[in-house]
Amino acid sequence: MSKLTRRQLSLGLGGFAATASLGGGVLGDGLVHAKTNDKSAADKNTTNKKLGVALLGLGNYSEWQLAPALQFTQHCELRGIVTGSPEKIPKWQKRYNIPDRNVYNYGNLKDIANNDDIDIVYVVTPTGLHMKYSLVAADAGKHVWCEKPMAMTVEQCQKIIYACRQNKVYLSIGYRMQHEPNTQTVISFVESKPYGNIIHVTAEAGYAGWTPPKGDWRLSRALGGGALYDMGVYCINAARYSTRMEPVSVLARHEVERKEVFTEVDETTYFSLEFSNGVEAKCVTSVGKRLGLLHVQCEKGWYKLAPMQTYNGVKGETSTGVKIDRPIKNQQAQQMDNDALAILNKSKVIVPGEEGLKDIRIVQAALASAKTGKNISIV
Repeated sequence: MSKLTRRQLSLGLGGFAATASLGGGVLGDGLVHAKTNDKSAADKNTTNKKLGVALLGLGNYSEWQLAPALQFTQHCELRGIVTGSPEKIPKWQKRYNIPDRNVYNYGNLKDIANNDDIDIVYVVTPTGLHMKYSLVAADAGKHVWCEKPMAMTVEQCQKIIYACRQNKVYLSIGYRMQHEPNTQTVISFVESKPYGNIIHVTAEAGYAGWTPPKGDWRLSRALGGGALYDMGVYCINAARYSTRMEPVSVLARHEVERKEVFTEVDETTYFSLEFSNGVEAKCVTSVGKRLGLLHVQCEKGWYKLAPMQTYNGVKGETSTGVKIDRPIKNQQAQQMDNDALAILNKSKVIVPGEEGLKDIRIVQAALASAKTGKNISIV
């Protein structure tokens, strides 16, 4: 296939691969056409029903990203909260008009089974608690949206998947980037190959400028702290979705500059993922360095996103000067609307539990590699 022109990309002609999860169709010129999620999502819900969401865990991400995003969603809305901090309840009730009957704590969460206002529980706790509350929500008959990373271990991921299957509820993992239009354009390039076969990937994700206070969960290995769990899954997921391949081995090393702070977890991790066809992904993730890059080198050129994981402003370009910069109003709103539509339409979610499990398998292998200094096979 020939290289993409500016006009082709601006018209969406380099769009998503025609898969069941992403949608799309082939035009007369043979190029894969992207269906823009903002448009197709609005067209698919013919019931006008909105699903009720309860946010479980009222930390920063729920307060400043998810709850505001739920004011923009078309197919779901904020109806409940679950918190272990009773002092937060009055503010949330006043701000979002949440009735007493839709307020829960971690001890009485199972009672949500009797509440028809709530269709979905979005688990937004520290990672080490994801499995515990995902299982309770699933057993209560509620659909589960689990924030990334999915859990601490492959075994925990498997338990969440099994519980949701047994209770016949939907499970989706909060990888918002796979719902973001410019990321989806990059994903589509795996099939359309505008610059030939992929030969190398670089993925970097990190933030700087903040030191977690003593006792913060981000400093606890048991709760999922450290760069690899917190930000490393962006790199891992990007390496996988930009190649549509699974790595076969990983070599990793940790780096800690603020040793008085990061006594238990990694501050920065460098790791390389090897794929069976010889492609390598060089990755770095950090909670002490500002990073944000996905660069895909191909036989006849390259394309990149920079930044690649921020809450807004994700954009990129190609080696032939094509801009990858389709706008999106709110990433989290798009993610939750897509996941709500999957439930309403009884269709596949974009990021199922199996996707989260695959990343955690790689995280665990990377941790083992950093500990031993050896290349670890991913099985």
